[in-house]
Amino acid sequence: MPSSIFVVGSLAYDRIMDFPGRFADHIMPDKIHVLNVSFTVNSMVERPGGTAGNIAYALTLLGEQPTIVATIGHDYHRYFKWMDVHRVSHTSVRIVEEEFTASAYITTDQADNQITGFNPGAMKHQCHYDVVAADPKRSLGIIAAGNVADMAHYSDRFRALGVPFIFDPAQSLPAWDKAELARCLAGARVLVSNDYELAMICEKTGLDKAALLKRVGAIVTTRGEHGSVVATEKGESVVGVAKLERPPVDPTGAGDAYRGGVIKGMLEGKPLEEAARMGSVCASFCVEVQGTQAYSFSAEQFQARHRASYGG
Repeated sequence: MPSSIFVVGSLAYDRIMDFPGRFADHIMPDKIHVLNVSFTVNSMVERPGGTAGNIAYALTLLGEQPTIVATIGHDYHRYFKWMDVHRVSHTSVRIVEEEFTASAYITTDQADNQITGFNPGAMKHQCHYDVVAADPKRSLGIIAAGNVADMAHYSDRFRALGVPFIFDPAQSLPAWDKAELARCLAGARVLVSNDYELAMICEKTGLDKAALLKRVGAIVTTRGEHGSVVATEKGESVVGVAKLERPPVDPTGAGDAYRGGVIKGMLEGKPLEEAARMGSVCASFCVEVQGTQAYSFSAEQFQARHRASYGG
């Protein structure tokens, strides 16, 4: 019997743009209070994205069949066609006919800094997918950035059902208050974020890293080109990045690809450090192309890159 993977998050269209310079060179620090800037980009491409879509795509490449817990707007047809081609299931996705699909407008400069404008659209609505039949012994959930009410709801449901889950608030952090954020992350098997987001979580909750580790099983912190850190109450270990075969093109979506690899490792019962290595391998394929779901790999290619990066 296959495992059940519930991916709570967002579905969005990403409009990805490339700025041939550095944002910092065009912003006057003493004029931030009256900021008015315009960046002319080289190109724009539309890609299917969103946290749930990106993580589910990575998991499908890794041989899993995740359940996407998210909403999508009346312009869903292009996204569903893409999912059908890549064998990503969308049967659990709620269509909100009165809204557009959430849209992110992402501009990346030559220093890999990003400015993003985001229209939540259908993400303003809850999914209402029922996970009551989940077998806690064969299930794993990830709660990624999306509808905040859904994130809180499924945090409660997974705890009530005994389903282990990863909590990954990321871009949703500004929407949380102190008490609700602390309550919803409590009991997570893993709290995952980048280093900036971890600092925000600590500031929002008033809890330092040691205090957070009394509430979650582990904290995984991604640090871009510097790899990731796996922390438990027993200590910390640093996981280096996987080796690339081509120069990096676009970091967009690498974090979601990383999460897909981590989930796969956890499903296979790997130690969390090894799951983080699998996450890094998955992310390495993503950064070699433009777009969050534009990369691909076979099982053989994945294993070969893992061996080249970490041995074994």
